[in-house]
Amino acid sequence: MMSDYARKPSARRQDRRGAWRGLGTGLLSALALAGVLAAGPVHAQGAKIGFVNTERILRDSGPARAAQAKIESEFKRRDEELQRLANNLRAQAEKFDKDAPVLSESERIKRQRELSALDTELQRKRREFQEDFNRRRNEEFSAIVERANAAIQRIAEQGNYDLIVQDAVTVSPRVDITDQVIQALGK
Repeated sequence: MMSDYARKPSARRQDRRGAWRGLGTGLLSALALAGVLAAGPVHAQGAKIGFVNTERILRDSGPARAAQAKIESEFKRRDEELQRLANNLRAQAEKFDKDAPVLSESERIKRQRELSALDTELQRKRREFQEDFNRRRNEEFSAIVERANAAIQRIAEQGNYDLIVQDAVTVSPRVDITDQVIQALGK
């Protein structure tokens, strides 16, 4: 049994015309919206806009450098311990590879298990180290972000900025006030 749609070519043409009409209406709506959006900046031409590169502040400001050095010193001993464990594992693996042809089957299995246990322990300690390091770094840098936001607020009030944007795809250097924020934080 054939559907009405399949039997009547005129019905298909009618549906296509309706689809084009819907597309035309959508296109007109999109053009109207584009016109409204284009007219928006005309009203905001007198606005004073600034941009702040948060990544640069967290990399180049004095407090950020001090925090990074502090964190690295706190975690230096644990990092050295991880390096020592990794070197030990590597040396044992090389020794095993060298000795494997002359080892008995039971001794080879025993040493493979020991190497596997050492590797598992090293991975666990690395994961804990990374989690602790990230948590500590976030603590330090969240305080810097709070100070930076307060500095940005002061700069905005003193400079009569209407809008300050953080993190944008593209920015003109003439609206970038990152250096002012870094200076306010103390270099």
